[in-house]
Parts: sequence; structure tokens; C-alpha cells
Amino acid sequence: MGRQFNIAFKGEVADGFSPDEVRRRFAKSTRRDASALERLFSGKAVTLARNLEFDRARATVERLNAIGAVVYLVDEAGAATRFGTAASANDPVAATPPAPAPAPVPTPEIVVDESSGPLDLSATAKIRHLSQITEKRVVEKGTPADARKTRWRYRFDTFMAKGGGNIFKALTAVFVVTFLFIGVLRGVLLMFAPDIAQQHDVGFLGGLYITFLEITDPGNMAQDIYSGVGYKVFAILAGLAGIVMLSALIAFITTAMDQKIYELKRGRSKVIESGHTLILGWSEQRIAEIIRELVLANESEKDACVVILADMDKEDMDDILRLRVKELATTRVVTRSGDVASVTNLDMVSLESCKSVIILADCDDTDTAERKASSDAKAIQTVLATMGNEIENEDFSVVVEIFNPTHREIVRSSFPDHVITVNTSDILAKLLVQTSRSVGLSTVYNEILSFDGCEMYFYDADWGGSSFGDIGYRFPDGVPIGIRSDDGSIALNPDSDQMLQPTDEILIIADDDSTIELLDAPVAAPVVHALSGDRQEQQIERELMIGWSFKSAAIIREFADYIVDGSQIHVLLKRPTAEQVADIEALDKEIDSIDVSLLEKDCLSIEDLMSVKPFEYDNIIILAGNAVDDTEVDAARVDSENIVALLLLRRIFSQYADESANTKLITEILDSQNDALVAKAGVQDVIISNRLVSMIMAQISESADIERVYDDIFQEDGSEIYLKPVSLYFESLPPEATFADMMAIAQQRDEICIGVKTMAYESDKSRNNGIQLIPEKTRVFNLQPDDKLVVLAEDEL
Repeated sequence: MGRQFNIAFKGEVADGFSPDEVRRRFAKSTRRDASALERLFSGKAVTLARNLEFDRARATVERLNAIGAVVYLVDEAGAATRFGTAASANDPVAATPPAPAPAPVPTPEIVVDESSGPLDLSATAKIRHLSQITEKRVVEKGTPADARKTRWRYRFDTFMAKGGGNIFKALTAVFVVTFLFIGVLRGVLLMFAPDIAQQHDVGFLGGLYITFLEITDPGNMAQDIYSGVGYKVFAILAGLAGIVMLSALIAFITTAMDQKIYELKRGRSKVIESGHTLILGWSEQRIAEIIRELVLANESEKDACVVILADMDKEDMDDILRLRVKELATTRVVTRSGDVASVTNLDMVSLESCKSVIILADCDDTDTAERKASSDAKAIQTVLATMGNEIENEDFSVVVEIFNPTHREIVRSSFPDHVITVNTSDILAKLLVQTSRSVGLSTVYNEILSFDGCEMYFYDADWGGSSFGDIGYRFPDGVPIGIRSDDGSIALNPDSDQMLQPTDEILIIADDDSTIELLDAPVAAPVVHALSGDRQEQQIERELMIGWSFKSAAIIREFADYIVDGSQIHVLLKRPTAEQVADIEALDKEIDSIDVSLLEKDCLSIEDLMSVKPFEYDNIIILAGNAVDDTEVDAARVDSENIVALLLLRRIFSQYADESANTKLITEILDSQNDALVAKAGVQDVIISNRLVSMIMAQISESADIERVYDDIFQEDGSEIYLKPVSLYFESLPPEATFADMMAIAQQRDEICIGVKTMAYESDKSRNNGIQLIPEKTRVFNLQPDDKLVVLAEDEL
């Protein structure tokens, strides 16, 4: 038995290593607990291992040096040598006084380095020599042979890391080499010993073929069942190689399929589409509504595509769309994950070949100012990235929702030809005010703004010197409502005697663009009826607004454009903030002729609602409230509170039926899925803010010029849509009247009739609440005194 050695440790760390790093590596290598590590690094000598033979001691020292620990190798005589520092090998540390030189350790256990001089076989010298050997081994790791081996290994790793293609090449190379190696050896054996082969007359190429069969299908080894031992050996080698390579091939295919599925789930593959609508960003409420509208718009196309790019997991997007959008008809929806402002990601979704882009805001109109500012910054960045690409379609449009008016103007002025900015707050404010003044107007807007039902189109034809008023009777389907001149300007509700120029286009409301046709002769001859001289008189009004949001100020200013001096606008809030109080006071000072005041009441308390006598107001608007501080708006909670307030008001109105007969009630909700709940509460006018904004953005993306039409319709100064009593038109109400008759008598008031509201069906949802837009011109109606005409007019009088 050789000499025995002990290994001691005093908590010292080698040069170039940090104590924490060595402690961590020590714990991992030795599996010591925290208390044991504290003892090891206390500075006192601790024996790590005892009675080790020279080879084991050497291996242990190397492992400990590798983790940065300075250790002492102590022989049986007590002589110690330190390993792991830059100190000289001639600097031993004596643990005890040196003893006489022990018997030499057999030299076969030591690799002698001749360059180090004569070998002293004393125990201490052997330990010193072990230090030289260790240092030499460290140096030898950088020899040319090891360097070449490392380089080849690195190249192989790099080659395999490039993907499935290279892995398949490697498998093919292994197969070819194995096949040639076994096949050639079998062929050589066949040349020298053909008689012992079962298939002895197939020749060299035949032997190669048999090898190929045995590799690809080990069952073919039966062809050598009666062959000699050599052939059987080659058959077994071929079969085993085939099994190994088949297993590797199966593993490769499985891995490749998993990788492909993973990549598809990530949504990072290139989209190869053209003429598609590209949606950038994600809003769960609006994305579903926009997709529904685009599906309706694409019904006349055989294969339409909508591509969505959002910073969201693809699987989550697909799951939400499957849940919220049930029917896609001829439209395919493709989703991809990534940053919408990244040029690389925009290239991934084929921005260059799309027909239009819709950029969604990161938040809703009801979110905090900070979130809106962040959303605007992201939207502007996305616009810049989008416009920085070359897009093949010269008529493409970019529709983007931006909240800040300054930001909107900057973006619009920077890209006036292609970018259209949408101001959701102003649009919704105007819609809320207009619909609150005409019961049923929300139904009209829901139909006109949607692709489901009648829509607005631009139409060009040979007018033949006709006037605008005459051509309306020559369309079997549709009613013209405006003219677009050669310079691009749009005039809504022009004079009926205005002559159409050859370069003019008309704006027409029709069921579908495929049904628009200008006939040579009128489809109906209207009967001339005497026009009533009555006009609606403006009176002092009282308006009640329940809730507060960022569009509240716009709503109050919009109301001020409609109502007469001396009217009142009351804002009902439960716990108004100081900012809300200041805003209301500022609006009261700004609008001198109208009283704007605050009522601190709880809209969810029937006692508080009764105290304000809601049945004495002309119009009541229930708003979806804003986010407070940094909290997110919970659409479900907001809608639930609005529905509860609505039910309480309906209860009060039922108790005061006579007093509330003329009170109009309109409710704003966020989630379109709550539409049915509001309808059951007996309210005809509901503004679903997310749905309306989505409809408008989808319409503009399909026809950019429609945006200017909306600007005019939603402005108090321009022509707007109203529902007016038939008594304002017919001096003597006829028992029967065709729709052409209604168009003709509306022209006498410089208005355009686009529909009829039958009050008998006002509460019937299945009959569209009694509203019929652009019916056939020959259709006969039995008008009642309380029925109304849907008209495009300059005012509501």
C-alpha cells in the first residue's frame, strides 16, 4: 500500500476568485450545509479528506483548485504543501516540524516531467512535483491539439444550432457514411468469399442494395440467414444502424413538428397576403366589433383577410376572437404577436401590400389621463413606423385613435394624404347629445354606421343634366344625400334644384353598392301634397347628466349649441372630486346663458333620484364614468351600475307616467354584450360607445372620404339626422302616402327624407323599433299623427 495523504483547508481563496463565488461552488461540490461552510471559511485548518492514496489525493486537489480553493496536501510525516496560489513550489508551509524523509513512493504513480530537472523522490518533493504536473496540465489545455478539438466541437455545435435543416443534413451524412462503410466492406467480402453468401450472385452493387434494405428495414436481415458469419455480422451492423438512425429520424421529425407548432403559437411567421386590412394593437371590446364589421363589409368578396398584430400572446388572441366573433363568412383572420411599432414586425404582417391600417389605442376613452398620454405616444410611434414603409397601394389609409387634440393635429398635418385621426370623445359626445334629443336616432346611427343594413357610398354616373332633386326618384334602391365635387369637397343636403356636373359624384344611402343603379326614368311619381307651415318651437329645457367622464365637457358645450338661453344642465355625482367640481364651475362661467350646476346625489339610491325629480327633465343622459386615479375601468361594473340606475329611473317614470311622458332617456354602456339587458329595461336609445367607435373606424378604413361626411353630420352647424313629426310636413295628413311622396314633401322644407318611424312599433325590437330606412319608393304607408320622418336637415325645427 502506498503513502497516505490528508487534504486540509483554511478558508483561503485562490487569486482571481471571489470568496462568495468559491463559497457557492464549494457548497455545490461538497454538498455542505450552511453551518459546515461557516466552519470551513472561519480561517482555522479543517481536514477535508483523510488517508487518500496519491492518485486520489491528486485528483481531489485538482477539483478543489478548479473551484478556486487553496488547499494543503499533508503527508504522513506532517509536511504540507499549498496548492492554488501563485506562490513558488519551493515555499512549503510546515504544519509540524519536518520529519525524516519517508520511503519513496513508487514512480509509476507519477508522470515525470523531464524538463523540471532531477526528480527527488522524497515525499515533499513528490508533492512539489505534483504541483508542477498540475500546472503543466492546465497549460496543456491550451495546446494546438486541444484547441483544434475545441474549434471542431464549436463548429459542430454552431452547425446543429442553425435548425432542423442542418440536423437533417447531419442525419443524412451519417446514413450515407454508415451505408457506404458497411456496403463497401460487404462488397469486399463478396469479392473474396462469394460462396458463403446467401445472395452470392448479386454482385457488388447488389450487395450495396441489400445493405441499403437492411439499414432502412431491419427485417431484411433475413436475406442473410443462410449466409456466412461475416455477412451476418454486416447484416446485424446494418440492422442496428438502421434502428438507431430510424429512432433519430423519428426524434428529429417529432422535434421539428413541435418546433413548428411552437413557432406558429408564438405568431412570428411571415404573413403572405395582399389587399388585406391590417389592425395594429389590441382592445378586447373594440377588436371584436371591428372584426364583425369587416366581415360584413367583405361578404361580397370570395376570400378576404384581416391581419392583427398586437403585443399579446397569439393563442390568447385566437381564443378571444373565437369566443367573441362567431361567424367569419368569407373573411380569414390571421393573428401575429409582436411590437406594433417595430419595422421588422410590420414587415412580418405584409404592411407593404395592405389596403388599410387601423391603429387601436391601448386604452379606452374612460381611462386615466396618464394612460391616454401613454396610448397617444405609442400610437404616434406606430404611425411613424407605418409611414416609414413603402406601401404598394397608393390609396391606402391609416385610421388611428388619438386622444390629445394637439397630438391629433400634429399627426394629421404631418401625413394629410393617408392618416386619419379619430377623436372618440368628441364623436361620442355629439352622438349622445343628438340621440338624446330624438328618440330612435341611435337606431338610425347604428344602421348607417354599420355594414349591416344600409350604408353610405359614393356613386358616379352620367347625370345627363339632371338636378339633384330629380335623380333621387331614379334609384330603385337608395336615397342621395350629398354631392362630392371634382375638388373633393362634400356638400350634404344640397339644394334640390342644383344641377349635377359630369365630374360630380353623389353620396347615397343604399342597402349595398351592388344594388345602386341609376335608371333612365323615375321608379315612382310622387303625389304633390300641401306643405304644413308648422315648425317646432324652441323652449327652455332642463338636462340631467348622470356621471362624469372626459367627454362630459364636450357634451355640455354641445348641448349649449342646441338649447336656448335660460336652460339648465345639471350634473349628478355621488362623490365629486375637486377637479370635477372645478370643471363644472368653469363650464358654468364659460357658458353665460345656461346654468350648469352640480347635484351631489347617489344615482343608485332611489331616494336621491326621487329628490331631484327626474321626470321634470327634458333629457337624461347616463354616462359611463371615468377611471379614478390609477385604477382600471371595469366595464362590467360600470355597465352594471348604469343598468341599475336605468332601472331605478324607469321605476320612477312608471309612478309618474304623465309627468315623465316627454322625458327622453339615453344610456351609455361599454360592452355590447349588455345591449340585450338594457333593451329589457325598456330603453330604445342606447349608445354602446365601443361599438360605435369600432363601426366608425371600420367604415373609414374601407372608405377614407366617409370621415369628412361624419364630420359634417356630427357638427351642429352642418346637416344632421333628425326624427320629426309628420305634422310638420303634411298640412292634411293623407290616409296613404308612398315613400316617394315623403321624399317630395321633405324637399319642400329643403330636407332629405331617408326613412320613416312608425310609432306603433317603437318598443318592438324585432321591427327595429319601428324605424325603416330607405324603403322602396313605391311602398305605401298608413301614416298616423304621431309617426315621424327620418330626415337630413339643417336644424330640428
